[in-house]
Amino acid sequence: MKILGIGNAIVDVICKVDEDFISKNGLTKSTMKLIFDESEFQSLLKNLKIEKTVSGGSVANSIVGLSQLGNEVGFIGKVSDDKLGEKYEEGLKQENVKYFYDKKKEALPTGTCLILVTPDSERTMCTFLGTAGKINENDVSSEAVKKSQIILLEGYLWDEGDPKKAFEKAIQSANKVAMSLSDQFCVDRHKPHFLELVKNKLDITFANEQEIMSLIDAKNFDDVITFSKLLSKTVVVTRGEKGAVAVNGDEVVECGIKEGLKIVDLTGAGDLFAGGFLHGHVNNMSLKDSLEKGTEMSSKVIQQIGARL
Repeated sequence: MKILGIGNAIVDVICKVDEDFISKNGLTKSTMKLIFDESEFQSLLKNLKIEKTVSGGSVANSIVGLSQLGNEVGFIGKVSDDKLGEKYEEGLKQENVKYFYDKKKEALPTGTCLILVTPDSERTMCTFLGTAGKINENDVSSEAVKKSQIILLEGYLWDEGDPKKAFEKAIQSANKVAMSLSDQFCVDRHKPHFLELVKNKLDITFANEQEIMSLIDAKNFDDVITFSKLLSKTVVVTRGEKGAVAVNGDEVVECGIKEGLKIVDLTGAGDLFAGGFLHGHVNNMSLKDSLEKGTEMSSKVIQQIGARL
């Protein structure tokens, strides 16, 4: 198997909202808020019209993109044996993703992410992790990890306790490790741990400009390039309108954004970018071509609603 993703198994619930809804509910636009109380999550949802429901989660979106490009892929993520859990598993199987998890009835329901899309196409996420956040080392198949060329992890999944143990078990058995830093709040919350991972455990790091600058306390983007060169690993950074940059040792390549796109929803842009880049990487494409493939995939997904092509 080429790539195995390990991440939060979350069903995305996509709704269009106005700017007022964001400020009225005390949310910060374009970020992800973790909601720990299911009733708070339900009260946010109750007055909204649902546009689309789809099995999601950052790494799972990348893995589906890789499958659509013809790669043999798998996924590990914890769901409960409930309606959303069934929907989640079905969604992966329809996309030819091998699902290495046997669901059972859990104390918490399957995780859900409310994706609020404002008129400017930005998305603000409210996530109730449910049982997804309770993933532990017993949920990770060492055999599946060993049989894959690369494992792909997400910063969203990293947390003290059981998820951290699941992470460590996966990294120990892996041939090669890629990870997305996921979100600036994640970076700020786990900065020393993430820095240790990037420096010593990861072969490929995906981040946006804000995340990587926050991680290394960079004063400008040149600091990011200098830091990445010294690592002698692959660091891939998306920079919004400035395109994307990949650094591997002394090799630094850039790729501009696609012009003339009709942007509808930015959900999944980073996920599909990572999927496209990894497709290039596992199929022996150059760093530049891998970056181009990532850009192509993210350009496609932002012209539609939702994070799956």
